[in-house]
Amino acid sequence: MRTKVWIFGYGSLVWNPGFSFEQSQVGYIRGWARRFYQGSPDHRGIPGSPGRVVTLVSDTQSVCWGVAYQVAGESLTSIFSYLDEREQGGFRRYQVDFYPKTTAIDASASAVTTAAVYIARDDNPYYLGPASVSEMARHIFHAKGPSGSNRDYLIRLAESLRGLGVTDTHVTELEHHIRQLEAQGQE
Repeated sequence: MRTKVWIFGYGSLVWNPGFSFEQSQVGYIRGWARRFYQGSPDHRGIPGSPGRVVTLVSDTQSVCWGVAYQVAGESLTSIFSYLDEREQGGFRRYQVDFYPKTTAIDASASAVTTAAVYIARDDNPYYLGPASVSEMARHIFHAKGPSGSNRDYLIRLAESLRGLGVTDTHVTELEHHIRQLEAQGQE
């Protein structure tokens, strides 16, 4: 029997997993909220001027929607090596309970499976933490790194979540502020 593992994506993995998978499933994890609290010195910013990317913060009242990818067999080692390198800027791998979109969001629902997820906790050196939405938006608007502009990351995430039929207030508010800055011709 081949080992099968699920990997949950809630940020750029939603639109760009970067690895082959057997199947994907839209769903959620409970007890976590997606927040633009993590600094990115290697993808959406540079050392000394990091961008802001999403991480998960513990919140017992929240659910975080995303996409889980099932991977299996001999590719597991190479996929986790790739993700460990991609998520190196303060992220570590954890296990969470994953609920597919068909599962009701209530306390009695049982997780279908566990999934690996990368989370940057507040004790890592790149953690930026909370700030006002307008301050975070200005930061995201101006940051750029080897993987592109930070604002593109935010816009792609917002569009991808909408495409999944998911509303994330934090992401939507930041996108609204970014669109205002664009309309004002900020640079």
